[in-house]
Amino acid sequence: MAARRNDYPTADELRVWRDFIETTEALRSELSSRLQRETSLSPGDYAVLLALREADGRRLRSSDLAARVGWERSRLSHQIGRMERRGLVRREECVTDSRGAEVVLTPEGAEAFRDATLPHLRAVRELFVSPLSPDQLAAAEQITTALRSRLKAPGDT
Repeated sequence: MAARRNDYPTADELRVWRDFIETTEALRSELSSRLQRETSLSPGDYAVLLALREADGRRLRSSDLAARVGWERSRLSHQIGRMERRGLVRREECVTDSRGAEVVLTPEGAEAFRDATLPHLRAVRELFVSPLSPDQLAAAEQITTALRSRLKAPGDT
């Protein structure tokens, strides 16, 4: 079956797509570099610490933590191992299910997160929020909402 013309993006749509991807990658790269340079935390460290900081009891089952940060469990396992060696988190037997383990935020991890938060938020403001007008920021929210809703698999909530 021959593909129809509107099955593919136009040249202008592809230009916008590339600009979007390239800008997003440049923004992520700069934020990551600053986070690492100013706080010695990687973006992965920060994502895990943030999820644990927001969790009840500052602990989550590994599977729940993986879902919150959007990673495969194997990637999370390697990340947690690196963070454990640095004293940022620890694994404990799950109190409600002896078959599972929970990842727990340590006092050192909570302190590292606190120390990283203000520099990271300043960088987010400088690189993302400040260059945009309130209308542009609202449009960015609408765009991300539309894209996320399309990306949800059937049955996701």
